[in-house]
Amino acid sequence: MSNRENRSDKLAIIPRDQHKISRKSISEAALKVLYRLDKSGHRACLVGGGVRDLLLDKQPKDFDIATDATPEQVHELFRNSRIIGRRFRLVHIRFGREIIEVATFRGHSDESPKTELNTEGRILRDNTFGEIEEDAIRRDFTANALYYDIRDFSVLDYTHGLKDIESRTLRMIGDATTRYQEDPVRMLRAIRFAAKLDFEIEETAAKAIFECGSLLANIPAARLFDEIVKLFHSGQASRVFELLRHYGLLAYLLPALDEWINNDPDESMLDFIDQALVNTDARLNNQQHVSPAFIFAALLWPVVHQQANKLQTEKMKSIPALNQAGSDVISRQVRHISIPRRYSQMAKDIWSSQPRFFRTKGKYPLRLMSYPSFRAAYDFMCIQSMVGLVPKQTCEWWTEFQLRHKPPETRPPHRPKKPSEHGHRRKRHAS
Repeated sequence: MSNRENRSDKLAIIPRDQHKISRKSISEAALKVLYRLDKSGHRACLVGGGVRDLLLDKQPKDFDIATDATPEQVHELFRNSRIIGRRFRLVHIRFGREIIEVATFRGHSDESPKTELNTEGRILRDNTFGEIEEDAIRRDFTANALYYDIRDFSVLDYTHGLKDIESRTLRMIGDATTRYQEDPVRMLRAIRFAAKLDFEIEETAAKAIFECGSLLANIPAARLFDEIVKLFHSGQASRVFELLRHYGLLAYLLPALDEWINNDPDESMLDFIDQALVNTDARLNNQQHVSPAFIFAALLWPVVHQQANKLQTEKMKSIPALNQAGSDVISRQVRHISIPRRYSQMAKDIWSSQPRFFRTKGKYPLRLMSYPSFRAAYDFMCIQSMVGLVPKQTCEWWTEFQLRHKPPETRPPHRPKKPSEHGHRRKRHAS
């Protein structure tokens, strides 16, 4: 691991009255963990995205904590905790549905048996503990290397991260190429943060993405699935897609789509992808559910549609052709991103449902409405109508049909009657 270029010679301490972080904005669970660690004689700080987002007046999605306590010491303090991970050992502390992640300050030593790199410089195991100063310069971006100290409520800045937050710059700590070699997923994190926070990736870190993109081919497919979901569920999916194209990373994530884009793509299909991502962002920003299946269905639709058209003949109609094309495209895609079967099957159902929306006679529409994937397939079809791939009248017909055939609201079950004067109970009505 190279020396960190961004390490400051002097720690910047921003006192409570000079920053905007308030304990009222920090979850009760995170405060409980911070206070208990502190009272037990350990150093404990809120760190990373939680501090960054609070300084940007955003509500953090979660709160992570860094401490000088070892995972075993943290586990002893919290009965509702468990130690996880091999590559990085962490402690997860559960408070109902909320999980607080606690990491021990990490240092680095090339000779340490707890640090293991592969021949390409990728970190395989990293459990060498250190001091808070070492921990700060081992983080990926300066904006993520700020600490909120529960002892005096100050913000600790070891890497000029506050300055980069103010200028909305995403700056890598240390040599960007080396950091990407250590963990190629950092390139995807750079894109996610740049899109989500509306930051500019600093020039040297941006150039290194072009040079190191091929390293993503060595990342386990299951891990890439998790990262893709984070990318496209960030609330800025359209911008994420734009950046992935700009940096040439689609070739290692969605190679079939990348090949299609590089071979004179249909502009209406590109508009469809963009509109699908815009709609996804709108749903997420309105706290509505979004399935990873819909994202993959939208991103791979141009490839599936093109292949199905080639397969379609008098003997193979549109739906069988879509089924065959969908299965072929998914089987190739999972070599790069391991899509769980429940999502890949839903994507295939969305694709094969598209021709069915043109059948509006008899009982066929009611039968289609009963499909589990109907609503997602309907949304998919209507997005196509927005960019001219499907007639607008088709979307309008189905919208009106659903209003006319809206299922009756489920009545609440009757409460049991109180016993009568004679001690007899009335029978409970069926709900």
